[in-house]
Amino acid sequence: MSTSVDRQRTKAWRVASSIGVSFKYAAAGVTYAFHTQRNFRIHCVMGTLAISFGALLRLTGVEMAVICITSGLVLTLELLNTAIESVVDLTVGQTYHELAKIAKDCAAGAVLISAFASVLVGA
Repeated sequence: MSTSVDRQRTKAWRVASSIGVSFKYAAAGVTYAFHTQRNFRIHCVMGTLAISFGALLRLTGVEMAVICITSGLVLTLELLNTAIESVVDLTVGQTYHELAKIAKDCAAGAVLISAFASVLVGA
């Protein structure tokens, strides 16, 4: 049975048929980033270390929550950076365009700022 939302998205490549399928697509994105993006793997390791050290140091619940949220923010921004870079590459292909460079540099800058912020939180 088709809904009005389905009819509006007829040009979408693939529409998730259920919440489970939506989670499957999201997991595929995280898996793709983990397997193809060196920086995503580095951020995963660093976040895991920060959370582990927090647990070893017996930080309070609020302190652990701040570390977890900060680590999650870095990973989220790394995923967004990967998505932006992919869309830009799809659009411009192998050609150089100054606006493509700006988009990719700004997305990378957002990850860099969040990583610096996470280091400050950890310190």
